[in-house]
Amino acid sequence: MNPPERTAQATAPRPEPDPLPGLPLSRPEGCPFDPPTELARLRDTEPLRRMRYPDGHLGWLATGHSVIRKIGADRRFSSRYESLHLPVAIPGVTTLPPATLGDLTGIDPPEHTRYRRLLAGNFTVRRMRALTARVEEIAAEHLDAMERQGPDLDLVAAYAHPVPALMICELLGVPEDEREGFRNRAATVSGTSATAEEQYSALTALGEFVRELVPVKRAAPTDDLLSDLTTTDLTDEEVAGLGSFLLAAGLDTTANMIALGAFALLNHPEQAAALRSDPGIADQAVEELLRYLSIGHTGVRAALEDVEVDGTLIKAGETVTLSVQAANRDPARFTDPDTLDLSRTATGHLAFGHGIHQCLGQQLARVELRVALPALFTRFPSLRLAVPPEEVPLRDDMNLYGAHRLPVTWDPTEG
Repeated sequence: MNPPERTAQATAPRPEPDPLPGLPLSRPEGCPFDPPTELARLRDTEPLRRMRYPDGHLGWLATGHSVIRKIGADRRFSSRYESLHLPVAIPGVTTLPPATLGDLTGIDPPEHTRYRRLLAGNFTVRRMRALTARVEEIAAEHLDAMERQGPDLDLVAAYAHPVPALMICELLGVPEDEREGFRNRAATVSGTSATAEEQYSALTALGEFVRELVPVKRAAPTDDLLSDLTTTDLTDEEVAGLGSFLLAAGLDTTANMIALGAFALLNHPEQAAALRSDPGIADQAVEELLRYLSIGHTGVRAALEDVEVDGTLIKAGETVTLSVQAANRDPARFTDPDTLDLSRTATGHLAFGHGIHQCLGQQLARVELRVALPALFTRFPSLRLAVPPEEVPLRDDMNLYGAHRLPVTWDPTEG
């Protein structure tokens, strides 16, 4: 005797929900530091959800902190650019070419392991902390210049960009007499006033500069990263590729983090006051800002084989977009996650990624942020926005979030 129809209906598998039509991008109105509201809803209900990519690929969106950590640590997921589908449409681009020589972001082991192992000794906590005194000097020099220039200036151009640019010069060993030209070209690449052709030309010139510097370092090494790499079995082309990659990875990221961190603190004056009154909280303040802002808001991986994650099967070849900004606001990991609280212990955030592709230069970024932000708010206690917050031009259309410009002012009688 056949079972009643209602029993068959009760035991039938639930249909899979329709895939998301694309990556949610719209931030809440008037909340420039918060992720898109839809990401929070998905994280709390479906931390791993089917998503349709702009090219038609049916892949996944991961929003939960735990899920993203698992995927980031699983070597069955690839970072090779040519294996990925893009979560956001780029005009004229359907697929990405393979990574250029030295680009650690777009390669997998064993090539990735070889390069990373050779670089790791240059990014130890001890070595980065040894650079603290130089960061302090560079920050002080630019704060002095700001004071001489007077109020009403763009903090990005005057401070947030040049500090990490000059630290990259220190790291790579750019000669003193070449640093101004190096910094100017780097500013052109990251700036908004230059045309696309001017930016491409400046980027090409920077790459050529690094290539020309490598044989000089090999012939007469100094105490810097490029010189250290010339003592390995790497070719000149590989050393130049790694140097160019570190330049691109370490400049725009930290510059935007300084700018957006300052913007967030100016919008949370009680937090800025806490940092100003107790510079000793700088370490935890930086970790909290990294968590809260998550300027590198997404990562992308592709499954090399069928992988089950929290009971969900991700098939070989399927792309997964990792929403770092959603994960860093996950209430399952952080209490009251949408509140900026510099007294919080924010360890475990994913701002630098997770797994073998975790940011190699994170210790240098931390040193720069721990110096630059407290120094700024200590030097200018009355620092404030020179325009309403909604008029600050943000990098909504770019992979790295931040501010194109940050107009600020202060009481000229202080200092």
